[in-house]
Amino acid sequence: MDIAEELGSDLVEISPNATPPVCKVMDYKKFVYEQKKREKALKAKASKVVVKEIRFGPNTDDHDYQFKKKHAEKFLKDGAKLKAYVFFKGRSIIYKDQGEILLLRLAQELEDYGKVEQMPRLEGKRMTMFIAPKKK
Repeated sequence: MDIAEELGSDLVEISPNATPPVCKVMDYKKFVYEQKKREKALKAKASKVVVKEIRFGPNTDDHDYQFKKKHAEKFLKDGAKLKAYVFFKGRSIIYKDQGEILLLRLAQELEDYGKVEQMPRLEGKRMTMFIAPKKK
């Protein structure tokens, strides 16, 4: 502690459980600042996962389907995950087989751009499927 006071620095305990405890003379505020700076740099390098959604109806027309498929291709090319779902309104739940066929068709046509992460699954009134982009 005397050495730290002479140097005008802080005495920081590194490993309190060791025998004898390990301490280091350093400027503690500078150490904390640099540690935060390193963490911030690591956080900036981490990639953020973007999830884009595309909604279909069980009886989606072919033109609408092609239009939405084109958007899905663009999302996957940009590196975003895709959440495609069929929303069943009212009594349209009786067409759940049509909804599943629609999603499987989409997955098959987007095979070049991404791979299916989760197969179509019915959750309440929606049938969802996730597609992850292929790595370059």
